[in-house]
This record gives sequence, structure tokens and C-alpha cells, in this order.
Amino acid sequence: MEPLKLSRFLSRVKVCLSYRCLSTSISCTQKSTTRKDEFSSRLAAGPRLNEFFANTSPIYPSVEEDAPHYITENSLPPVNNKVYLETYGCQMNVSDTEIAWSILQKSGYVRINTAAEADVILLVTCSIRDKAEQTIWNRVQQLAYLKQKRCKSRGPLRIGILGCMAERLKEEILQREKAVDILAGPDAYRDLPRLLAVAETGQQAANVLLSLDETYADIIPVQTSSNNVSAFVSIMRGCDNMCTYCIVPFTRGRERSRPLHSILEEVRMLSDQGIKEVTLLGQNVNSYLDRSSVQISTTETSQLSRGFSTVYKPKAGGLRFVDLLDQVSRIDPEMRIRFTSPHPKDFPDEVLQLIRERRNICKQIHIPAQSGSNRVLESMRRGYNREAYLDLIHNIREQVPGVSLSSDFITGFCQETEEDHQQTVSLLREVSYNAAFLFAYSMRKKTRAYHRLSDDVPAEVKKRRLEELIAVFREEAERVNKRAVGRTQLVLVEGASKRSSEELCGRNDGNTKVVFPDFHMETASPQETRVQARPGDYVLVKITASSSQSLRGRLVGLANLQSSSSYSEL
Repeated sequence: MEPLKLSRFLSRVKVCLSYRCLSTSISCTQKSTTRKDEFSSRLAAGPRLNEFFANTSPIYPSVEEDAPHYITENSLPPVNNKVYLETYGCQMNVSDTEIAWSILQKSGYVRINTAAEADVILLVTCSIRDKAEQTIWNRVQQLAYLKQKRCKSRGPLRIGILGCMAERLKEEILQREKAVDILAGPDAYRDLPRLLAVAETGQQAANVLLSLDETYADIIPVQTSSNNVSAFVSIMRGCDNMCTYCIVPFTRGRERSRPLHSILEEVRMLSDQGIKEVTLLGQNVNSYLDRSSVQISTTETSQLSRGFSTVYKPKAGGLRFVDLLDQVSRIDPEMRIRFTSPHPKDFPDEVLQLIRERRNICKQIHIPAQSGSNRVLESMRRGYNREAYLDLIHNIREQVPGVSLSSDFITGFCQETEEDHQQTVSLLREVSYNAAFLFAYSMRKKTRAYHRLSDDVPAEVKKRRLEELIAVFREEAERVNKRAVGRTQLVLVEGASKRSSEELCGRNDGNTKVVFPDFHMETASPQETRVQARPGDYVLVKITASSSQSLRGRLVGLANLQSSSSYSEL
């Protein structure tokens, strides 16, 4: 081929190739643009980001068509439905038992009073100290024997661990004790029917998830005690204080408060049932803060006791403990109101003034000290020193004349010296409490103390120091209670004395037990000349004797809360 013709031919081939490449590039670009437009269109029509997040209130899945066979919408009540509940630990566990039973009752379970007859045995547990957990381990071994000896015709016995121990140890329980069928943490009681249904199939089941918002506000507790005089009402759950020794933030989670309206509804219901005393419950009960039902916007932060601090930032807005206490105390003037367990940091003057003004708010305050040593208090991260604590005690007694005080103390905390111990002894003498809860320190895993401190006080030293604290407390309490002898006090009758069927017992305003003979009293009513005190009655009792734990007296007559001026002004 001639050179000229070859050159022209190659030029044409280059042009054709360039055009084809350009066409392909344009086509690819157009396809890419079309795909991007299509994706953008589909994205705009699809779900938004907020649809992937849970709402602030807990959501519980409805039953789907493909739900497991053991939780269908038309499920019959469980066949092996006899449940036996045992409660260990604090008042919050009593309240949790009532919540758990309310949930199970709605699912067709029947409560019985003996473990031998039960199909399901549930232990509501405590994990605050090692001794509390050892009690549960021992009980589980007893139940394992009961489970092994159970007649096969009755079906398998199911055993469950509920509450703080389940939350702390989790799968360790299931691995260590095969007799346990279910675990449910403090925030998982709604899941009990499902867990039991799974256990019915022969599998172990657990739910130990903690919640940021679960308060069981919509669950009406079913009272589990035979006492129809008093009741517990849980108002908040969890704790944010993070004291170095305490497991509560890890077993109960962060603080969250029930909406005020749900608490008022429950208290009104209890009043209608004839309950004469309500105790408001919470791990840090006086840090109550309801942000769900605020009618007037506020940016005010929480008021702390003078000289106290927190490990968290001040919490702004919401209805506070004083607002709750105010409204609860207005529901029934003849119903006593107590609260526990508070933290000393959350006693602003407005709370103390309200306690002084309202006759049905008991003049009894629990104010945990834990130690009398500044060095130990700092190590515990309590947020105050001895001087601030004593200043608060002085302020409380000044604001609320005749107040009864109780406290908590831990002896043998990490690196506690003999001098530290003696400072605690001196605090017990200086304050002179009406009641106290005294314990030897028990280190808990997960706590700050476990990770950063050494549990170096020998067990025998802890035991000796505890015995010394108990002796000093009893000495001071006996001296305090002697002041009541010769006075007439208002007592709420709870029932027959445990030691004698011929005596009644009740509690005065300061929560001290009062025992007195049960006999008919004269009355001014022409229709009824003689009456007898019954549980739920307010009576006047003249105190004739005392001990460190209780008072004894003589029945004077019936009374009521608002008209009587006889209080435990010890």
C-alpha cells in the first residue's frame, strides 16, 4: 500500500476509535447520572434517620404472625402456673416483687404461699454485700434438691433469679448453678412471661439489659404482704452518685424518675384502699426529678445541701422532690408519708420546711453518713466532709424540731485506720441516732474501689470495729429513747405483737416500734361504749418503758393524725 493511502487509513481509524471511546464515556456518564438520580429518589422516599432510633418511652414489640409458638396473641394461660416469690434485701426489692407479681398475674399465673406447691420459684435478690449473695446461693442449692425430687407428672420446676444479683453476675449464675432456669435484671420484669415460656421448653433464658427510661410507671403493683396498713411506692430508680464502694449504679443503672402524675394516681388508689402510711422509695429518693410533666418551663438547677458536691453536672429543669412531696402529702391528710433512702446532698431548706409544716409528713429523716473520717469520706467519693455533714444535722434539727434521725455506716473500708474508726465512733456519739444500719465493708466487683483500692482491713478487725459501732449506737439509742418515757405519743397500729397475742404494736412518728396491751377502751359515743384498737387505727400511747430498739406504753385512746399534737419529739 502506498504510504499516503496508509497514512489516510490510519487517521480514519484513530478518528473512529476516538469517537467510539467518547460515546462510551458519555454513555457511562449518563448511566452513572441516572443511577445517582434513581438512588437519590429512592433515598428521599425511604425512612428517615430518626425512624431508626427508639422513642424516649420504652417500646415493647407487638406479637407478629411469625412470633414463636410460646408467645402468641391467643395463648392460653400457662398450665404450670403456680408461682412462689421470695424477697431478699431492701424495700426496693419488696416494691420490685409487687411489680413482678402484677405482671405475672396478668399473664395467668397464680401466687401460692409455699415453695413445695410451686411450679415456678422466683427469688428477688440483693447484691449489696457478699453475705447477701451467699444467702441466695445457699437457697438455690436447697431449691435444686427440691427440683430434683419433684414428681415428673407435675412437670419441671422452674427456678428464677431476679433483681440485683442477676444483673451483677449474669451468665455466671447459669454456668455455676444449672438448676437456675431464668435470670431477669431489675429492668426486665416485663419480660418475665416470655422468659418463663422459654424455660418451659427446657432452655435457660435471661434478660439483664439495663434501661435508661424504665420506671414501670404504668404497672400497678400488687401488694404481696399481709400488712394492709402501709405500702411502698417507688418514685425513681437507679443512682448517679458513683460512690466508690457501691454496686447500685451497676445493678440498677442510671437515675430516672417516674412521672409525677403516675405516682399521685398510685397514692390515691392506696388511700382509697385504706392504706394509712406510704413510703416513697428510690436509691437516691430525694434527687427525684421529673422532666416529663413540666407545665412551667424552668432552667433552675438542683439545690444541694450547703457544703455538698456531686460527681455529675447540676441537673436543670423539671419537678423536684419538694414538688412531689408537697402534692403527695395533700392527697390524704390522714395518711402518713415517709421516704427512703435519701442522700445527704439533696436536703435543701425548702424540703426541710415542708417536712416541718405538713403534719402527715413524718418527722423522721434517714441521713446516711457511712463514715466519720474525712479521709475515708473522700476515698468513698461521698461529696462532703464531716463538718458539712454535722452542719446539715444541726440545720435539720433546727428546721424540724423533735426530728428522729437514722443513718448507715460502713466499717473497715479500704485503708481505714484505727484513727478513722474512732472518728466514726465519735460521730455516732455526737449525733445520737434513733436508728442505724451498720455493716462491715464487702468489696464488690465493677466498683471504683475494686479497680483502684485495696481491701486491706483484715476480717477480724472489721468484725471488732463493727461490734464497737453497734455497742456505741445501742448505748446512744437507749439514751435517746429514754426521753420518751412519761410522754404520750401518736402511734399507728400495725397489728399484734410478735411476742404476745395480748399486745399490739405500731410505730410512732419517728418510726420507733411501740408495744402496748390490747384491751377495750372507753368511748364518748352513746352507741358504742367500748372500742378496741385495730390495725390502721391511730392511738395515743403513754410511754412507760424504753430500750435501744423499742418503746412500751399504756393505751390512752383512739386519735387521728390531724387533730393530735402528740408526736415523737424525743
